[in-house]
Amino acid sequence: MSDVTIKQLAKVLGMPVDKLLGQLGEAGMKFSDPEQVISSTEKVKLLGFLRRTHGKAGAVAEADDSAPRQITLNRRKVSELKVATPGGRGAGAGAAKTVNVEVRAKRTYVKRSVIAEEAGTDSERVEAARKLQESQQQREHEENERIEAEQRRQEEARQRAAEEQRQAEEARRLAEAQQAAASMEAASAEPASDAPVAKDAPAPEPAKEAAASAPAAAPAPAASTSTDHSSFGMIVPRIHEPRRREKKVAAPAPAPAPAPAPAPAPAAAGDSRNAKAKYGRDRDEGPGGKRFAGGELHLSEADRARRSSKRGKPGRGGGRDVSRSGGAAAGAHGFTRPTAAVVREVVVSDANVVAELAQKMAVKGSEVVKALFKMGVMATINQTIDHDTAVLVVEELGHTAVVASENNAEAALAAHTQNAELEGEKKPRPPVVTIMGHVDHGKTSLLDYIRRTKVASGEAGGITQHIGAYHVDTPKGVITFLDTPGHAAFTSMRARGAQSTDIVVLVVAADDGVMPQTAEAVQHARAAKVPLIVAVNKMDKSDANPDHVKQGLGNLEVIPEEWGGDTPFVPVSAKTGMGIDDLLDAISVQAEVMELTAVEDGPASGVVIESSLDRGRGPVATVLVQQGTLKRGDFVVCGVEYGRMRALVDETGKTVQEAGPSIPVQVLGLSGVPESGDDFVVVADERLAREVAAERTQKRRDSRMVSKANRLEDIMAQMGQGADMQTLNILVKADVQGSVQALRESLSQIGNENVKVNVIAAGVGGITESDATLAAASKALVIGFNVRADASARKVIDTSGLDVRYFSIIYDVIDQVKQAASGLLGMEVREEIIGLAQVREVFRSSKFGAVAGCMVTEGHVKRSKPIRVLRDNVVVFEGELESLRRFKDLVDEVRNGMECGIAVKQYNDVKVGDQIECFERTEVARTL
Repeated sequence: MSDVTIKQLAKVLGMPVDKLLGQLGEAGMKFSDPEQVISSTEKVKLLGFLRRTHGKAGAVAEADDSAPRQITLNRRKVSELKVATPGGRGAGAGAAKTVNVEVRAKRTYVKRSVIAEEAGTDSERVEAARKLQESQQQREHEENERIEAEQRRQEEARQRAAEEQRQAEEARRLAEAQQAAASMEAASAEPASDAPVAKDAPAPEPAKEAAASAPAAAPAPAASTSTDHSSFGMIVPRIHEPRRREKKVAAPAPAPAPAPAPAPAPAAAGDSRNAKAKYGRDRDEGPGGKRFAGGELHLSEADRARRSSKRGKPGRGGGRDVSRSGGAAAGAHGFTRPTAAVVREVVVSDANVVAELAQKMAVKGSEVVKALFKMGVMATINQTIDHDTAVLVVEELGHTAVVASENNAEAALAAHTQNAELEGEKKPRPPVVTIMGHVDHGKTSLLDYIRRTKVASGEAGGITQHIGAYHVDTPKGVITFLDTPGHAAFTSMRARGAQSTDIVVLVVAADDGVMPQTAEAVQHARAAKVPLIVAVNKMDKSDANPDHVKQGLGNLEVIPEEWGGDTPFVPVSAKTGMGIDDLLDAISVQAEVMELTAVEDGPASGVVIESSLDRGRGPVATVLVQQGTLKRGDFVVCGVEYGRMRALVDETGKTVQEAGPSIPVQVLGLSGVPESGDDFVVVADERLAREVAAERTQKRRDSRMVSKANRLEDIMAQMGQGADMQTLNILVKADVQGSVQALRESLSQIGNENVKVNVIAAGVGGITESDATLAAASKALVIGFNVRADASARKVIDTSGLDVRYFSIIYDVIDQVKQAASGLLGMEVREEIIGLAQVREVFRSSKFGAVAGCMVTEGHVKRSKPIRVLRDNVVVFEGELESLRRFKDLVDEVRNGMECGIAVKQYNDVKVGDQIECFERTEVARTL
């Protein structure tokens, strides 16, 4: 399915456009214009919505579903590469071998519809899959914990069994040692006497008792040393302790036999005390009592095992036992490698620093710079890129771009304005009529006759320099008129006037016809989609030809009503007043047809028509109220400026308390001079106004930080400009904001490939000291349009020797700047051929050398001008004449068709058939 407009789709489906727009709105797609384009995905979405509405389930297949979902292309390329071999015995200097290089590439292209289909997975399925995955991970985690606990229990059982076995071994060795000591004492006592031997015959019995009591005494050391000492790198003494106890038993040998029986208990106690003294462990030695065995209660088993493995010293058995007992828990960590790429939602504002954008996407700054370079944008990580470029980069790197929603004040202002429009009751309002047309076609004079004033005589040179706004009480009712300038430099003013109006009155002089600005006014009216009324002015003149005007406008598709069109043509005369009533009737009829209404009760909103800076009153703005009522004391946000309305002044200079819809007034009290064309809105309090103005100022500052010359095509275009490019810096100050914009646009268009006009600064108001200082630092030409320099600025101007020029007509500004720019171009030397003579014969002279007998075939030959000698239309010599004679007389000039003798200075190789070309050089000033 191809992309078509809403209107075309409705025609194909055979249904009204309004019904189709309603269905699209119910499906969640916002379409308001029948000329908007609907894509294939949106049509499929609409079809699925309609199927679900009618109770039919199932996915909607694309029209091109039969086509392959993806295409795989394989490429194989074989080339040869010569590699130099190292020189050996007998090998030549240029010996090389040839290596075959084979390159294989495979690329797979997937349909966009498939990608969109995969990306548009149902959210419920995604949620279910996510929950399933979480439950699986939970079960796996619980299973791993259970396995680890079982392994720990088995390990503890093995350690206990090993400990019991070791203790039994120690008890057995201790009994053997005691038995060996007793047998040695008995052997040494036999040579002393026979009688004691008989008495001591039962001596082995205590040994048996000791051996019998040894197992009973064995649990004592086991209770005191329940922890495995080998796990901490300690070696328990086994042989030395019995020998130490052997000396103590040997002393009371003659004593009765039961005396040695209690010996094992002190030996065990001494053994425990010696072990504590040797290894410095005099703490609780119960299970878990050791400091290194995990006495910290807040640690888990895995953390305790990991800490124990880190504290174990290398080279001892204890460290190996702990690391072995820790098992898999000792090496566990909390990081797992992601299985899929992480897609992030990146907040994109109007101005984005490359480094900050890379940080939001969690990628390196070089990756973003590389992506920008592929897109043709030359930017470093410290530069700023605009919103559209940032969105493209984010999507290129696989993330999702989200619009920044930090302008809370703007949202509050929009909600406040929308509520005011919805709550108010709409009432009829006066029409706003814009007078447009070519310069000097009588626009202001026509408006002057309607207002019964003399405004045109007060304009500089009889030319309107800025927009004038007036409301007039006519017999047909109140009408608001906007008078726009007709000069070519004020295109933006005329466009702004057409966008702020309800009806456009196109004034065309009957004796002049359709002119360039007339055609431009027609284009502005069509772009603004406002009705057009043509006033054919200057009908009182003898050479007036209204048919010529109709024919010219007919070529622009402006058809009169008498020719079957829909545009009324009214013949008028601003001088005699002819047709003025008919023009007002046409305006009233058109306003009634349009049914113009506006909300009268509520906060005011409108547009700035013109603005200026007054020395006594401060910033002054002429505004046109479009909705609500503007009252004195209201808080207003106007573009990046805000303030409280200190005074409202109408076009006659009278102070008014309020202004309703379609009424233009001058307002005082703004914080600065607003831009012409800015919207103004009345807000509830000053805090909201200040916040909105601050956000707009920051947004404008960020947009200015965006680099404009970092495009690859701009850099390539600048590479062709050499160092010979001359620049004329200009500083412009004017009385109103509209004149500043017109001068900036007109002067910036002056120049060519050799010279460029650069407007370094432009503003509203008089020329101040800071302006003069800036111009002196930049070596700029200062232009004052209907303004003058103050006293402090004049001192800087005199000290720095600045060139300051004052103007009141925009024609003179453009002409003067063109002359100044032309002066930077310098002089151009041009050559003009004035004569051509053909050599017929060559004579030899002892005084002059070779003398050419010539016939002048074109123009004339002068002796004082330089010449060139041509042979076969190729220049072979360039110099000057030494002598020019006719017969024997020396002459200064020989005309066409006459014979002469020419001697070329310092050249004697003139031949028959050559041509001598005479030319002159002139210097011409280059112009734009």
